[in-house]
Amino acid sequence: MRRGEWPEIATVSGIECVGLVVEDPSGTLPTGTRVLALMGGMGRTRNGSYAEYVSVPGSNVVPVQTSLDWSELAALPESYATAWSALHVNLRLQRGETLLVRGATSALGQAAVTLGAARGATVFATTRREDRMPMLSLLGARAFLEDAGLRERIAEERPGGVDAVLDLIGNSGFAESVRMARMRSGRVCIAGFLGGAAPVTFDALSSLTPGVELSLFASFAYGAPAYPLSEIPFQQIVDDVASGRLQAKPAAVFQFERIADAHRLMESNEAGGKIVIVL
Repeated sequence: MRRGEWPEIATVSGIECVGLVVEDPSGTLPTGTRVLALMGGMGRTRNGSYAEYVSVPGSNVVPVQTSLDWSELAALPESYATAWSALHVNLRLQRGETLLVRGATSALGQAAVTLGAARGATVFATTRREDRMPMLSLLGARAFLEDAGLRERIAEERPGGVDAVLDLIGNSGFAESVRMARMRSGRVCIAGFLGGAAPVTFDALSSLTPGVELSLFASFAYGAPAYPLSEIPFQQIVDDVASGRLQAKPAAVFQFERIADAHRLMESNEAGGKIVIVL
């Protein structure tokens, strides 16, 4: 968005935030209510969260009760909402199934690994860096290197294919994800584009596997009737983070005055998780 590569960009960036209600014209949320908010056009069609005051559609605001520090709470909204919807709605993940998360050391990937393990699934998770594999193990996953031999190693573990694949690599990797899913019952969800958004050649006969379901989830859908935020158990997620049942601490926290440094860290791919800005 900062580079101008997104089709819709507002003057003020930022697609999620947490804070206190100053005013709710509908009267639903009293002043001082602790809330989280995400999307609803923030940063795209309306000014976003890089600010002291943020105006957000009521459909995209959720009240929560918690003693979590603001920086810990701010690490949750978009990543955990997207992970929850991708796993529960698109992939319909069930206890005892096998989940493969590609691009798992991203903030969204870590949220998906954590929620998948909590769901009772066997979680496989990929990373391009060997030094980040122990982190994925601590989150409850079996870690694999994201390289040319990934498909063969997954096949050794699950000869029939995995039940569900959450692909955060995107256009450059989804065809391989489809081939790693179980024939007739496998599900693949694309929810990120870590590998870039450049178009790729797509041929249905060579790129798809019979009976494997391929879908997309994007968090800008939140607030629409088909994707109400009310279906996401935010209070339970917040409580589980506070109790330690879910691991969701931010990888780095910056004061707003150092937001340029935060962007440099993000572009360096060295953050290893969620970056939070505190006003």
